[in-house]
Amino acid sequence: MATIKIKKGDTVKVIAGKDKDKEGKVIAINRKNNTCLVEGVNMITKHTKPSAANQAGGIVHQEGPIDLSNVMYLLNGKPTRIGFKMDGDKKVRFAKSTGEVID
Repeated sequence: MATIKIKKGDTVKVIAGKDKDKEGKVIAINRKNNTCLVEGVNMITKHTKPSAANQAGGIVHQEGPIDLSNVMYLLNGKPTRIGFKMDGDKKVRFAKSTGEVID
């Protein structure tokens, strides 16, 4: 299984699908299905029953999962691929386009 290079809180750009060229922040990552939730991307309509949290019920709009292969990390507004390297004794992510360490 490949290493997941996108993390929660990263800003990404959608590079394929109906929401192509949209940008947003990663809300959650699903390692099992290799998907992520991105703010404002792949919005779905869900019909909910009334519950304690939502008294009225009704129609709710929320983000749907998008495959990790369809998103790309944004560094200074430009999409870039991500690699890993050792920085001393610590493994860090870096941008392949500039060589800049991300975290």
